[in-house]
Amino acid sequence: MAKGYAARWPGSPGKNAWMVAAVIILTAQGVVAQKVRVEEELEAYPTESVDLRCEFVDGGSLTKLTQVSWIWEPVDGQRDNIAVFHPTYGQSFPNMAFKDRVIFLHKELRIPSIRINNLRMSDAGRYTCEYATYPSGNEQGTTTLIMLAKPKNSARAVTVQAGSRSVAVARCEAADGKPAATIQWLSSVGGNHSTTISNGSDGTVTVRSEYRLVPTAADNGREVICRVEQRTQDRPWTEVLRLSVEYPPTVTIEGYDNNWYVGRSDAVLFCQAKANPEPTTITWTTASGSLPDTVVVEHNKLMVRKVDDAVNTTFTCEVKNKHGASRQTLTTFVIEALEDPSSVGTVAGAVIGSLLALLLVVTLVVVLLTRSRRQQRRGFPSAGDSIAPGNGGSNGSDYGNKARLLFAGSGNAGKNGTGANNNGPVYTYREGCDATGMLTDKPNSYHHHLHHAPAGNRPTAHDILLCGELDEAERRKFNLDDSIEEEDERYNRFGGGGNILPPAYHAHRGHGGEGEMDVYLDDDMESQRDGSVISRTAIYV
Repeated sequence: MAKGYAARWPGSPGKNAWMVAAVIILTAQGVVAQKVRVEEELEAYPTESVDLRCEFVDGGSLTKLTQVSWIWEPVDGQRDNIAVFHPTYGQSFPNMAFKDRVIFLHKELRIPSIRINNLRMSDAGRYTCEYATYPSGNEQGTTTLIMLAKPKNSARAVTVQAGSRSVAVARCEAADGKPAATIQWLSSVGGNHSTTISNGSDGTVTVRSEYRLVPTAADNGREVICRVEQRTQDRPWTEVLRLSVEYPPTVTIEGYDNNWYVGRSDAVLFCQAKANPEPTTITWTTASGSLPDTVVVEHNKLMVRKVDDAVNTTFTCEVKNKHGASRQTLTTFVIEALEDPSSVGTVAGAVIGSLLALLLVVTLVVVLLTRSRRQQRRGFPSAGDSIAPGNGGSNGSDYGNKARLLFAGSGNAGKNGTGANNNGPVYTYREGCDATGMLTDKPNSYHHHLHHAPAGNRPTAHDILLCGELDEAERRKFNLDDSIEEEDERYNRFGGGGNILPPAYHAHRGHGGEGEMDVYLDDDMESQRDGSVISRTAIYV
């Protein structure tokens, strides 16, 4: 038989193979030429509408179209006619589920496109546009309709009680979505999650996920994040959840400062409790049971109106919620008041005032000492020195180098040599003093010399002793003429009574009878309340 079959197909085997390929290609081209043109796949959402396009392309053949039908295949093996169009008999919608929702877009056999309104998730499946033709028979094209659904996302924390077993503390769900959603958990708590998937009767998918851990009181209020991704969402959906872990109270007592002294009025204790849910009761007691009369309680605060021995005790604060009770104790110690707090300001003021007074006294002493030393340097005799004529000094001793002593005696002539007024200036000058301050007959080389007045006119007044190293500029504060005139005026004005010696000055008349005189005036005059002017350096007797 193989030889006979080969005799009926003359030619080489390679030529026969090419002939078979050509027949297959021509057949395929014929099918394409008569193929029904449709869209391969469409996507749609519930409550929306979708257009299923169909067109018959005959390729120029003489194929006659009898009618067209739309067949729905929700699952494999199930075929239902939902729409039929006949050029003579018109339209027909045999499936009641689509009767009021399907329409033909064109009343033409070659373009039998339809529209399905108010889509349902159950409308998903394959839709076939099938022609009845003559003489080639039936021709068809199939479109797959994919129904999409945005999931209904939700997430919530699950209230749990602190314990030792792993429980679900949060749940996240993406319900009635198509295709199925993906759920992720983002958290630093350290738990794990489990996910379940369930299919709905309408083709939707619900995804559920639980976040689980062993809850503790520290986990209460911590955050976990549920993240849902799905094809129909523009971006991932997220929800932040705060864990709710319930636990019995933990109690601490605050406010005690170890300074409860007798009479204190602002002593306060606070009962601080951490609990979930919030405490239902807070109770204060003492070791003896009841609270002292000086104690007032306001919720979690215990106030002592006045500290006394009655609050020298142990206080207990007890807190309760639905999961249990907890308590804390504190022992307070009352001490004797060392000092009335209200007198602190007075004591501080007294201390400061005493310091200021002491500073004032020290300043005054320093000033007086400084003034005394200055007066001694300027020639004032000290309190222990006595002034006497002759060699003068304490007990007849010598004066210091810079001492200025003015002696006045009764019975001496006045300024003009006569008259009752015996307080005229009388000048006498010892020729010098040695380095120890003793008067000598030898002129002192450090001072100017005054010649004695003539013997017949020698005054008997006390000597004026000038010794020590006087500054040249200080001895010549004024020139000769002005000093004499001013001194005369002062003496005439204030020399009317009393034994008053004018300020000391030195007169020097030159040798050879010249009218030269050097005057030393101390500028030490001081005004008095009665209008008089006296010298600060002269000694009045």
